[in-house]
Amino acid sequence: MCGIFGFVSGDKIKGIPMVIDALKRLEYRGYDSAGVAAIGPRGVFCCKKSGRIFELEKVLDNDFEATVAIGHNRWATHGTPTDKNAHPHYDCHKKIYLVHNGIIENYEELKGKLIKEGHKFSSDTDTEVAAHLVENFLNKGNYSFEEAVRLTLKSIIGTYALVVINKDDPNKLIVARNSSPLLVGFSDKCKYVASDASALLPHTRKVVYLNDGEFAILTPNDFRIATLDRKVVSRKHEKIDWSVDSVQKNNYPHFMLKEIFEEPDAVRNAIRGRVIVQDGLAKLGGLELKERDLRKINRLIISACGTAYIAGLAGEYMLEENAGIPVEVEYASEFRYKKHILEPKTALLVVSQSGETADTLGALKEVKRKGQLTIGIVNVVGSSIAREVDVGVYNHAGSEIGVASTKAFVSQLSVLALLTLFLGRQRNLSLSTGRKIAEELVLLPKKMEEVLKLNGQIKKIARKYYKYNNFLYLGRKYNYPVALEGALKLKEISYIHAEGYGAGEMKHGPIALIDKNLPTVVIAPSDSVYEKVISNIQEIKARRGKVIAIATKGNKEIAKIVDDVIYIPQTIEMLIPILSVMPLHLFAYHVGVLRGHDVDKPRNLAKSVTVE
Repeated sequence: MCGIFGFVSGDKIKGIPMVIDALKRLEYRGYDSAGVAAIGPRGVFCCKKSGRIFELEKVLDNDFEATVAIGHNRWATHGTPTDKNAHPHYDCHKKIYLVHNGIIENYEELKGKLIKEGHKFSSDTDTEVAAHLVENFLNKGNYSFEEAVRLTLKSIIGTYALVVINKDDPNKLIVARNSSPLLVGFSDKCKYVASDASALLPHTRKVVYLNDGEFAILTPNDFRIATLDRKVVSRKHEKIDWSVDSVQKNNYPHFMLKEIFEEPDAVRNAIRGRVIVQDGLAKLGGLELKERDLRKINRLIISACGTAYIAGLAGEYMLEENAGIPVEVEYASEFRYKKHILEPKTALLVVSQSGETADTLGALKEVKRKGQLTIGIVNVVGSSIAREVDVGVYNHAGSEIGVASTKAFVSQLSVLALLTLFLGRQRNLSLSTGRKIAEELVLLPKKMEEVLKLNGQIKKIARKYYKYNNFLYLGRKYNYPVALEGALKLKEISYIHAEGYGAGEMKHGPIALIDKNLPTVVIAPSDSVYEKVISNIQEIKARRGKVIAIATKGNKEIAKIVDDVIYIPQTIEMLIPILSVMPLHLFAYHVGVLRGHDVDKPRNLAKSVTVE
């Protein structure tokens, strides 16, 4: 959560437009408020406003020349979204300016001590404490700027990505990280810092990722990393492989629609070079390093949050049915606090788009501490989870800007299918079944493109239903997680109450809600549980409920009993979710747009949840 950007330059530049452009690229991380602070020959320019970035743009001095500048998009934790609570925050004398992503847990204690020493606070946030602490160390202890920041970090309990500048040291940027993402970028004239790579792409692809407990000093001519205990750290540059186009809308009205239409490519990228059809094998280089250990697994726990958790539920069906491994799926936010009963041959699989999800990272560290094998499925290269797991697989979905995850979800499902093939062929999955899975994986992107051709039809259906305020989503077996995902997307984008249920559970409660005012979306492909699902549809229709069905192409009979039907191509059962979820993504998108919402930035949400 929260977006951070900053730069330090050897020349005076009109850098505020650069900061604003970066914040726009990061706005999906938080949009309660925005602010910028810059230091140059004319002194300090600081401006911050509640609301979206366009509110801030109205009052900016774009001609201000600066050698160093920082900017911030806020997702509110402590303190309401007001001008005074927006970042950057500053000290009593307006010399120290900083931006922060995270939570300072001991801020009340620190604030009380600082007030007793004469400090006056101007906000309700936890972050402001850090600015006053730096000031206190500078004034009372006569420390250097660097040392004052280091001692401040040593005083703080909590999580942070922190960027600090000083009016009296206008050619220096100090950055630090603890459980919140932060990376440094390098070009010929500038050094940059950002919450994620999307903000750096217009300037550089050469980056360094900071690890927890590290802080770095950036000047025009120097870059140093150290731990809080002053241990010098050496780290090689890495290259970002995303394109600038991946973080632009191009000709699409919204990132969400663009990313839904990128779902076939997301699957192509996930499976490229990883499927050996003739041998019915998946080649996953990251896992082959631990192939012997992976053979020994007799229990797998999948832990994730949000949409990634739902992908894990689909993975449970895949892995148990085809790899023969007992699987449990746990919300990371709950799993990390449980008393774990972990046998030596139990492994943990974590799934995360950002690779920075706080609860997932916390669960991972707890299990790793106990000596268990850990596996990751992550989209962002160099992210915390990617670095922390023993082995992992990147899903290569590219940058996903829309807050509601779409293409990342189908790419996660694809990687879970590859993992199933990999582990299954280690065990008892036959060559013929392995070949069939591999063949269908390769064919999947073309079939997904067929689904996208239904966008116009789905928009018409959305227009028919967008005024309803409650929805029920039903599915069985592999499509039970799809029902959860469809309901989640509708909630996120449209602010419509929607519940996803296993279709067999409808009779155990939700059926009481069925009437003409509650539309039900039923995922009913021609699979092993099709007849059971049809019975559920009949039960709904007997109570005058409206039904939208997702069905397999060629099934004309279902059209006779439902109100609307969307047809998807045939594939093998374990891969149906990748096709069946696409109409639900499109439906949620169109309903959200028809209801007049900003589907890229739904209220109260942020892309990456990096706080508990």
